[in-house]
Amino acid sequence: MAHTLAFWIGFNLFVLAMLALDLGLHRRWPVMGFRAAVGWTAFWVLLAAAFAGLVFLWHGRQLALQFVTGYVVEESLSVDNLFVFLILFRYFRVPSNCQHKVLLWGVVGALVLRLAFILAGVSLLRRFEFFIYIFGAILIYSGLTLLKEKEPDVKPERNFVLRTFQRFFPVTSDFEGKDFFVERDGRRLATPLFLALIVVETTDLIFAVDSIPAILAISRDAFIVYTSNVFAILGLRSLYFALEHFFSLFRFLNYGLAAVLTLIGVKMLASHFYEPPLALVLGVVILILGCSVAASLIWPERKESRAERSED
Repeated sequence: MAHTLAFWIGFNLFVLAMLALDLGLHRRWPVMGFRAAVGWTAFWVLLAAAFAGLVFLWHGRQLALQFVTGYVVEESLSVDNLFVFLILFRYFRVPSNCQHKVLLWGVVGALVLRLAFILAGVSLLRRFEFFIYIFGAILIYSGLTLLKEKEPDVKPERNFVLRTFQRFFPVTSDFEGKDFFVERDGRRLATPLFLALIVVETTDLIFAVDSIPAILAISRDAFIVYTSNVFAILGLRSLYFALEHFFSLFRFLNYGLAAVLTLIGVKMLASHFYEPPLALVLGVVILILGCSVAASLIWPERKESRAERSED
């Protein structure tokens, strides 16, 4: 699908306007409450639905389905990512009124990195068709790995970027309000808040290895892939604050996500032989995720197990 430069610029100006609005609201209300988080999550979902409607009017049913399917997949993968962010914030002891700032700048970095990944992925698939098998294998491997993991293996102290940064840049022993950097005796020091941001950014980079091939299995239109990613990422912050107290309820979600990644990987590997209708793929993805959430609510984790895990 060809898009004019003005269309790309216009969409990214819209994204910047949304980020500016989010930043302005954060300055007015530093801590996002549960009701506000649910309201903003609904706002981002409705905004994505409105954009899907515009895609349908401009370019027809098929591309609209590609956008919706990509958005659902990216948003569902984001829930698992948010659980990792919760662990990271607890590890660094990030105060509640600072978490939104880390997530906001993490989103800005993610948008830039995802755009680079998407353009590179689309270019590779167009020039070297065999990469479709590599991406499919990555998705299946990621799905099987996720199936084996009961909890994310998060060890910030082993993060190479973080360790390299700490080796060459001095860091304060405690937080300095909401500042990433402070001046002390003519020296510029980073704060633990910036360390948390580094780990969030590098963690999202790892997540992109799964999410970008997943969306490329659904569409190879760079604009559809990018916009579905953007709408999923824009809603991350409010979704985090809406779900931060309920992550333990989704005990079977990782099985659903593993099945989705494996399904999309198989679809990618078989694309030269059979291409299932996109509406069917979307329906199966929603069914899998719905069943995993329903199973989590019907068979919740025992309080004793949850307490033992938090102690660990």
